Amino acid sequence: MKQFFGAFFGSCLGILVTGIVMIIIVIASVASVFSDAIRMNSPQVYRPTENSVLRIDLDGEIKERSVKNPFGNMDLGPFMEKSSLGLNDIIENLRKAKDDKNIKGIYLEISDPVAGFATLEEVRNALIDFKTSGKFIYAYSEVYSQKAYYLASMADKVYLNPQGGMEIKGLSSQLMFFKKMLEKLELEVQIFRHGKFKSAIEPFMLDKMSDANRTQVEKYLGSLWAHMTEGISKSRNVSTDEINKMADELLIRQPEDALTHKLVDELIYEDEVYSVIRKKINLGESEKIHFVSLDDYSGAGLKAKLIKERVAVIYAVGEIESGDGNNEKIGSDRIVKAIRDARLDPNVKAIVLRVNSPGGSALASDVIWRETVLAQKTKPFIVSMGDVAASGGYYISCAADRIFAQPNTITGSIGVFGMIPNAQKTLSEKLGITIDTVNTNKHSDVGTILRRATTNEFEYIQQSVEHIYDVFISKVALGRKTSKNAIDSIGQGRVWSGVDAIQINLVDEIGGIGEAIRYAAKKANVSDYKIIELPKQRDPIQELFGHAEEEMESRIMKANLGDQYLYMQQVKNVLNLKGVQARLPFEMIVE
Repeated sequence: MKQFFGAFFGSCLGILVTGIVMIIIVIASVASVFSDAIRMNSPQVYRPTENSVLRIDLDGEIKERSVKNPFGNMDLGPFMEKSSLGLNDIIENLRKAKDDKNIKGIYLEISDPVAGFATLEEVRNALIDFKTSGKFIYAYSEVYSQKAYYLASMADKVYLNPQGGMEIKGLSSQLMFFKKMLEKLELEVQIFRHGKFKSAIEPFMLDKMSDANRTQVEKYLGSLWAHMTEGISKSRNVSTDEINKMADELLIRQPEDALTHKLVDELIYEDEVYSVIRKKINLGESEKIHFVSLDDYSGAGLKAKLIKERVAVIYAVGEIESGDGNNEKIGSDRIVKAIRDARLDPNVKAIVLRVNSPGGSALASDVIWRETVLAQKTKPFIVSMGDVAASGGYYISCAADRIFAQPNTITGSIGVFGMIPNAQKTLSEKLGITIDTVNTNKHSDVGTILRRATTNEFEYIQQSVEHIYDVFISKVALGRKTSKNAIDSIGQGRVWSGVDAIQINLVDEIGGIGEAIRYAAKKANVSDYKIIELPKQRDPIQELFGHAEEEMESRIMKANLGDQYLYMQQVKNVLNLKGVQARLPFEMIVE
């Protein structure tokens, strides 16, 4: 009886909590509608006062597009993601601030941004462009991670807390292997692949990196580090040899070491930085600095005039799968519709496809590729690569008129694979479960996880992988105007950095999304245009109810596991694989 009442009251509490959340969601939805209506009828939502300083806090995840929900900055834990500025609005705000006479400079606070190297490059370049206005940028942190310091190093002054810290140690890439665990479980993973560098399946068949995989990791990791050190060297007037010595000998141990090696300008507390800013903008010591957050500044300078001609920016972010997908996954149906809508819209004069994807389903990638070909025949079609545009992510990019990437973009990985677990021994030896099967034909149960594939069946599946690889390199060769043999020689699943990809004709130009948009507009012969973003982001309420269980599970696991969540997700992805994959295994941690 005690257990009954415990369960009963627990259920009642659960219903009550759910009801409260539902009420909050309904209220927020109504508020959101009214808020949007007011914003649409207002020519300008926010205006900084004279002598303002833009305060930029870039700690936390930087996504491709801003996340907006009716709750604003309320933290509802696993129920709904907080509002946050994406790369698109960060770049736009910096562009506006550069020409805003009321913004006198930038105060950059940054400790540990959660972003890929190419994303950081976009922000860093935008900050460097801001400096051409003659306005100041001062950076301050209590602790600089390597990514944070790379971003901050371009500032006019870099300040560090006197008791703070800084990392200069080089980059490390770590990959977890599951082979021995699978052996203990007596779970066999049957591998089908083309490409000696296609390392997505290595964690399930090896206990360390293959020589080919180690070669490519050393190559692209070295390229990322070289670009980072060159950027720091140029900004701080410290040689790359000195920076490598600092990393090799772990010379930056105390804040004073950072000052001695010219990585920072002063060791001071935040209130002292405020004094420096006051002096810079001619304020008295007791006067309050008018800081403007990036979030508030997003409402500044909205244009009231209507512009007919448009450049469509289509965001393809996340793993590629068939179906509709969501804001974090590329669903082929949703992306195809976005590209088609832009292609058929007479007001859209050019299309920029922003790709940030490790790939996924080969079939879904091909479905998207077909629509990109149709778009490219109709109007200028440009690709801008983000942190990762590899495997299936490259597949959907290769038909573009021009491909832009950052020096530290990860791309290539032109290869395919498939995996079928064989759980027969696991079930029998570990759990005591046996399987009996009835087939109408000899191979009716081919592809099941309940038995091993025969030699003939293995060849049958491998032939499918070989065919898809041949199709992949044929379409890349067509898009890049070269031969299949040329693409095969740089394919085989090998990963390249953006700067190396230019040398082998996988990428046309180093640049960010801004450069890609300007190139697209120029190619379309339009000078006064509006940017529209597609596909339209799902309403947070729709996202919540459409993927409630999956979203909440994901957020809870991320919060509890941190970086280790990536490893768990890698195993989960394998269990959910459908069909042949064109996928990059970059759940590995690079830091």
